[in-house]
Amino acid sequence: MYLFEWRYGHLIPNVTLPAQTDYQIGKYGRMHLDYIKNHHRGRYTTLLTEGKLNARSHEIALEATEMLGTIIPRLATERGIDEDLKARDMIRWVAKMNNIKASAEEIVLREVVYA
Repeated sequence: MYLFEWRYGHLIPNVTLPAQTDYQIGKYGRMHLDYIKNHHRGRYTTLLTEGKLNARSHEIALEATEMLGTIIPRLATERGIDEDLKARDMIRWVAKMNNIKASAEEIVLREVVYA
């Protein structure tokens, strides 16, 4: 492989990016990728040129999913939302669980995805 090549009468560096991993990054990984691409261009470019962009997005997605998995049950327990409420009043249980999921997602977005 040559470091430079002639194109259109000019000597141009032959620059290629390193191979990227090909993990599925999911919702939170895509959100993080979009965030750093639009708000932290230096970090985005560094990860891209080092071949670590997909791997880092995958790590963020896993961390966010794991954090959601711990926060949602904890909040449900703290707020007294249990199977008994689900059996008595399904609509109320769904509303409260949706509220908890939204609260947990806000925490995850703030602490993991947009950090």
